[in-house]
Amino acid sequence: MTRAKHIFILFIFMSVLPSQTINRYGSTAANFLEIGIGSANTAMGDAGVTFASGPTSAYWNPATLAFITRNENAFMMQPWILDINMIYAGSTIHLNRIGTFAIGITHMNYGDMEVTTMTQQDGTGELFVANEYSAVFTFSRKIVESFSFGASAKLISSKIWHSSASAFAIDLGTLVNTSFLSPTGSSEDGMRIGMSISNYGTRMQYDGIDLLNPIDISPSEDGNFADVPGQFRAQQWELPLFFRIGVGVKPLLTEMHRIRFAIDAIHSNNNSEYVNMGGEYEFRLPGQGSIFVRSGYKSMFMTDSQFGMTYGAGIKLNLINNQTLQFDYSQRSMGLLGDISSYTISLGF
Repeated sequence: MTRAKHIFILFIFMSVLPSQTINRYGSTAANFLEIGIGSANTAMGDAGVTFASGPTSAYWNPATLAFITRNENAFMMQPWILDINMIYAGSTIHLNRIGTFAIGITHMNYGDMEVTTMTQQDGTGELFVANEYSAVFTFSRKIVESFSFGASAKLISSKIWHSSASAFAIDLGTLVNTSFLSPTGSSEDGMRIGMSISNYGTRMQYDGIDLLNPIDISPSEDGNFADVPGQFRAQQWELPLFFRIGVGVKPLLTEMHRIRFAIDAIHSNNNSEYVNMGGEYEFRLPGQGSIFVRSGYKSMFMTDSQFGMTYGAGIKLNLINNQTLQFDYSQRSMGLLGDISSYTISLGF
C-alpha cells in the first residue's frame, strides 16, 4: 500500500471518528431523578445551578442554600405524562455562623397498572402499583463571603409490585459570586458561577418474590425436577449522573425592576451533552411583594430531544412578621408528549 493510500485512510478515519457519538439511552434506573424540582427554575428551562433558591436548591446545586438567610417550606405538585404524578416537599433551616440545612422528599407515582401474563396478555383483572421516591438531607455553608460549598446525602427507592431496589447517592456543589457585570458593584449582584454533580452513588438491583421462578433442572428425565426453586438475577443499574456548570447574571437591578439570566451546560451518563437557558423578570411592589415572569429553553443541542420552550409566572406576597407566601407555575413543551405543568407553593419565615 502506497504512502498516499495510508494518508487517505487516516484522513477518512479521523474525519469519521469525531462524528460518532455513543449515547446510553435507557441505561439508568430511577430516572425520575432527571425531572427538575421547583416551578421557578423549570420555567427558566431547568437552568438552576446559579439562581435556585429555597428548599428546591438542593436539587440543582446544594451550594446555593448557603446564601439563604431565612427558613422556608415548599411543596410542589407536578402531573406528568400518562397519569403519572410527582410531588415534592422540603424545608430549609438557617443557623447563623453554622450554615443552612435542608430536607426534601420526592415521590413519583406511576398509578395502577394491569397485571398481564404470557397466556393472559389482555390482563388478569389484577392491578399492581409502581412508585419511586428519594429522601435528601443537605448542608451548605459559606467558606468565604462570596464562595459556598454544599453537599447532599440521598436515599433512593424504587418499587414495582412485589420487587424493589434501593440506592444511596451524594450531590456536591460550589457557587462563586463575582463583581463582574454587577449593576451595583457588589459581588452579591454580579456574575455567578456554579458547578454541581448529582446522583453519584451505588447501583440499583431489583429483588423480590416477582423474580422467583420454578426451574426444571432436568427436563429430559422423569422425577421431581420441575419444582426446584429458582430466581432471576436482575441486572445492576447505574443512577442518572449529572455534571452541571452554569453562569448567571443580573443585567437589570433597580428598586422595582429586576432581570436575571442563567445558562447551564450539562453532561450526563445516559444522554448527549446539552444546554439549558432561561430568564426571569421581577416587578417589585414595595411593601407588598413581587410578580415574576419567566421563560427559557430546555435541552438545547440534545440529540433527539422532545423538550423545548418553557414558560411560567409567579407571585410573592409579603405577610406579617416578615413572612412571605409565594406561588409559582411552569409549563414545559415535550413535543409529541404534549405540555407538562408544575405548581409550587412556598412559605418563608
